[in-house]
Amino acid sequence: MTIKRPLWAPDDSAIAASPLTAFMKAARAASGRAIPDYDALHAWSVEDREGFWSLLWDWSGIVGEKGERILVDGDRMPGAQFFPDAKLNFAENLLRHGGDGDALVFRGEDKVERRLSWDELRALVSRLQQFLRAAGVRRGDRVAAMMPNMPETIAAMLATASLGAIWSSCSPDFGERGVLDRFSQIEPSIFIACDGYWYNGKRIEVAEKIAAVARQLPSVRKVLVVDYLSEADEVAKGVPNGVSLGAAIAPFTAGEISYDRLSFNHPLYILFSSGTTGIPKCIVHTAGGALLQHVKEHRLHGGAKPGDRVFYFTTCGWMMWNWLVSGLAYGATLLLYDGSPFYPDGNVLFDYADAEAMTYFGTSAKFIDAVRKAGLKPIETHDLSTVRTISSTGSPLSPECFQFVYDGIKRDVHLASISGGTDIMACFVLGVPVKPVWSGEIQGPGLGMAVDVWNDDGRPVRGEKGELVCTRAFPSMPLMFWNDPDEAKYRAAYFERFDNVWCHGDFAEWTEHGGIIIHGRSDATLNPGGVRIGTAEIYNQVEQMPEIVEALCIGQDWEGDVRVVLFVRLADGAVLDERLIAAIKNKIRTGATPRHVPAKIVAVADIPRTKSGKITELAVRDVVHGREVKNKEALANPQALELYRDIAELTS
Repeated sequence: MTIKRPLWAPDDSAIAASPLTAFMKAARAASGRAIPDYDALHAWSVEDREGFWSLLWDWSGIVGEKGERILVDGDRMPGAQFFPDAKLNFAENLLRHGGDGDALVFRGEDKVERRLSWDELRALVSRLQQFLRAAGVRRGDRVAAMMPNMPETIAAMLATASLGAIWSSCSPDFGERGVLDRFSQIEPSIFIACDGYWYNGKRIEVAEKIAAVARQLPSVRKVLVVDYLSEADEVAKGVPNGVSLGAAIAPFTAGEISYDRLSFNHPLYILFSSGTTGIPKCIVHTAGGALLQHVKEHRLHGGAKPGDRVFYFTTCGWMMWNWLVSGLAYGATLLLYDGSPFYPDGNVLFDYADAEAMTYFGTSAKFIDAVRKAGLKPIETHDLSTVRTISSTGSPLSPECFQFVYDGIKRDVHLASISGGTDIMACFVLGVPVKPVWSGEIQGPGLGMAVDVWNDDGRPVRGEKGELVCTRAFPSMPLMFWNDPDEAKYRAAYFERFDNVWCHGDFAEWTEHGGIIIHGRSDATLNPGGVRIGTAEIYNQVEQMPEIVEALCIGQDWEGDVRVVLFVRLADGAVLDERLIAAIKNKIRTGATPRHVPAKIVAVADIPRTKSGKITELAVRDVVHGREVKNKEALANPQALELYRDIAELTS
């Protein structure tokens, strides 16, 4: 059934106040075009990429030298070069603000609460820069961190970037093997870790893990241990070349920070693929690409303004951390949170939003669904009057969760469902604050991103599902994969399907409103009888049912074809009997199509997921088929995989 009315539409005052409206005015002046609406702005941004990205640089006030050339070899992907003559420093752009106002606010569950002013942040970065320089860190060196989302992590990243070194991070809940699978590939000279952390009210100590990791990273010259549990000095004593943060910066007095201005394409970050099908790929991102893309997405698509208070629930092992910290570039206060989003209960993040006058509330689709299923109604218990935007990513947001945001959290809010990936450290499709929000739909393609949906023959399609592609180069494409000198892995990852076109691996569909629906990862797409089905289409139906907490769907090879198998985690007291099985099948049949109805439905006690909370369909598919899962360390709960091995119901 077609939804006749949007869930939300901006009023005239919201449109007038949006940074996107101001940018649209600047685009009209720069281009000489009429540009009456967002669709026209997007069309110009992909037709005249030089004009668009040059204007964005100027409009955003990027600190640095732009240079004369904007785009060279723009028809090559990979191979296009944006701003080849530019010189900039990422940290200089994020630290251009000063004063005693909040730069960072931090909560570690209910155990730790701190805030750093802009001046305090700059002072800490200055002292860390001096420590790194004294430790021999130079341009191009790698600094690796196993850290929570806390102020010291951001300060250390900025100090690293100020020197032209490369930052890479994961969260402290990674196992020893998971940390080494990532960091051993990039040979860091500095390893930074916390002395422990809090999760679900429990004190988690990691001293033994730090020491074990450090012993197996021979490239590391110094291990910097940061206080969280107030044990950094003691932990550092047991680590080879260990030093606590306090001791490391004690010899240095805060002063002016020096910034090494480097090329637009100088490496800034190394991020890692999820790694559930092998050793994680090391994806190298550039300083200029990250800066321009993130400022664009924060300001034009998220509606954020200088002085806003921006939050995203993320760990340092997820690209949304890198995305969040870029908010400093336009003078936002970053609201950081570490720990469980449900400790002591599901209201903790909404409490935080109220207490700190949050303006941008970023979270995952799974969190919104969990709040809904817990029966919480923040709309009745919290003010949230300052929140203008609620953003959701990590997995497709179901239509029911779209509706819940407006019924259960806040009625007058811009709900920005966004989708992109670690691969581009940005979004292909995301929010558009001057357009209506329709249930189940991402509002539109990102500015400067030539997004389309293609069928298997490489032809654009409308009103049917296909591969999400990007047909023109953009600044935040990876510079390279680490240890991939001939670009074989890089090209295989994105360009083998369609020549000179980025194929992202999402199964997507344009809507009648010009929006996008993501139906799941195309490599997890089901193909019963040769018909392609997105797993999200099934989840959107079955997870509406009160008996079902969450679900996972795979295609099982069976008798020369593929059959759909649905695993469900049941709510307390629910039983997967014949009545519930029939109800599930009927729900899927009527809400989707008969082709979506699973051949088998199996109850499981747990569903495996990555550290960033994404369910791992491919790993479960491998277990069901008796294949080895290459990198269980990438999972938050690898023990859950054993629940899917040798299931009797799947042998007939």
